[in-house]
Amino acid sequence: MTDHYIDTFLNDVLPHLRIAVIGDIMVDRYVFGKVERISPEAPVPVNRVDHIKSVLGGAANVASNLANLDCNVYLAGLIGDDDNARLLRGLLDEAGIDGSGMVARSHHATTTKMRILGARQQMVRLDFEEIAPLDDLEAAELATWLDICIRSGLDGVILSDYHKGVLTDKVARQIIHTVKAAGIPILVDPKGKDWSKYDGADFVTPNMKELSECAGYEVANEGSEVVKAAMELHKKYNFANLMVTRSEKGITVISHDGRVWNNPATAQEVFDVSGAGDTVAAAFLAAVAGHLSIRTGLQLANAAAGIVVRKVGTYPVHRSELIQLWTQWQPVRWSPYTALDWDQTAQKIRNWQEKGETVVFTNGCFDILHRGHILYLQQAAMLGQHLIVGLNSDDSVRRLKGPARPLVRQEDRAILLNALSCVDDVVIFNEDTPHDLLSVLRPDILVKGGDYKAEDVVGREFVKRVEIISFEEGYSTTGLVNKIADLVKKGIL
Repeated sequence: MTDHYIDTFLNDVLPHLRIAVIGDIMVDRYVFGKVERISPEAPVPVNRVDHIKSVLGGAANVASNLANLDCNVYLAGLIGDDDNARLLRGLLDEAGIDGSGMVARSHHATTTKMRILGARQQMVRLDFEEIAPLDDLEAAELATWLDICIRSGLDGVILSDYHKGVLTDKVARQIIHTVKAAGIPILVDPKGKDWSKYDGADFVTPNMKELSECAGYEVANEGSEVVKAAMELHKKYNFANLMVTRSEKGITVISHDGRVWNNPATAQEVFDVSGAGDTVAAAFLAAVAGHLSIRTGLQLANAAAGIVVRKVGTYPVHRSELIQLWTQWQPVRWSPYTALDWDQTAQKIRNWQEKGETVVFTNGCFDILHRGHILYLQQAAMLGQHLIVGLNSDDSVRRLKGPARPLVRQEDRAILLNALSCVDDVVIFNEDTPHDLLSVLRPDILVKGGDYKAEDVVGREFVKRVEIISFEEGYSTTGLVNKIADLVKKGIL
């Protein structure tokens, strides 16, 4: 996916997307105050209230994220006829969300979560809720609303399930059947141990806790274990893809046929993870609805989540923030390539690190630079402020790939890599592995492409952490070489 397509998506496509969100609607209320003493009435802290903030929660937070991305959003769910429902409707109006799909039930409590915070730390949470499934009449009302939305033109649907009663087995199955028949992508944020009601969904997005609960055992947050558990669930359920949010390890998508996409999380200070899963669901489904690739959708979803976790409380990411972040990822700069030796490169790294900037390193032959290389390097660059590429010399490539390689000499390969906006510097090494080079450079993050385990990566002892990024399927230098050779053999070239 080129920069042009992402720019077009962020600036032109997002404001025209029409997305429906169906699920358990909530209000999140935050009471901010200061704790300076213990109550004389009981051994509990006294919170002197400063102000109260109310925001959309649950499925409504997903809708809020989409609305702040400037999508056209249609929300359906169950609410009561109470003060919190009136507060909710006001918040929807402020966000520009169409709430015509909400079913209002008299004598029903609108789900509300009140969090008490002192000095930015959550002290206690108060839940006001009444769990009750939709009755047949309410389910029919929702189905009619969905049909109208589809006929008016929908680009995507999200089911946000919190087990509060809206997405019963019957309702969830009917929605997925209707949406899939219309050829519209659908994403589900699941709950519970049995996910059979989500059969047919394009994307099901559990976190690690939800994945473990459905798998029936504690799944380790390691790439191979996540993929193994996901493939076991694919045998049990009929999903196109499982998209697992893995906290500090990012997001991994596993398709039903075993393909894997992984996007590591960006390094940052985390204040509050409330609502981050809703943000991922909203940003990713918007990307898919806007016809971006899964890999690009993961990048945008991770970027959006990275913005949200730096905030306190439930926070919907804004399109302007994504545009600004994307601009920062794609700096406009160009300078002639100047070869640096190992010590010169190490000194540049030390200077960056002294400023508190994160330096990322990856290495490879990069013989005949292609799209797969570019996407891989862009993902690596997103992990920090600077990306250094270790480049195998011509002699090293010959030992690794055979006497016919490289096809492009090392100086030319270095110039091509250095011209990429995501690459800060290129340094050449003559060994078969970058072990000795890493012992001198000592960057912060070492990125490796493929199906490696972090503990098997050469040079891991010289960095703070190792990240594994999957290569883009269908792109390889060997494939290009074989294709050219075949064309020559047929006399076409």
